[in-house]
Amino acid sequence: MLMIRSIIRPEKVDAVLAALMEAGFPAVTKMNVVGRGKQRGIKIGEIVYDEIPKELLITVVADKDKDLVIKTITQAARTGSKGSFGDGKIFVSPVEEVYTVSSGLKETGAALSEVGV
Repeated sequence: MLMIRSIIRPEKVDAVLAALMEAGFPAVTKMNVVGRGKQRGIKIGEIVYDEIPKELLITVVADKDKDLVIKTITQAARTGSKGSFGDGKIFVSPVEEVYTVSSGLKETGAALSEVGV
């Protein structure tokens, strides 16, 4: 299993969530975040904005679905046909175990098992 974290423009969130839903990946956690990229923020006139509002989307998928999910997010989050600075980043990390609080089930990449909690 893999955790895919996407930092995208706020105005692209609805398009990305809809694209993920259509592709069969409805489970997403969304958070408002602020930050800056390599360009160190934006300068408009004499004012420098170094905390740019973004959205963080988190989803966990099977290894085999990684490329499809990344392609789906990239296409939906990109500005225009070629994209532009500030469109975002996607980070992929391994997930060893997942626990469902309500049922006590433990999920690994290989199987589901019940945990005595």
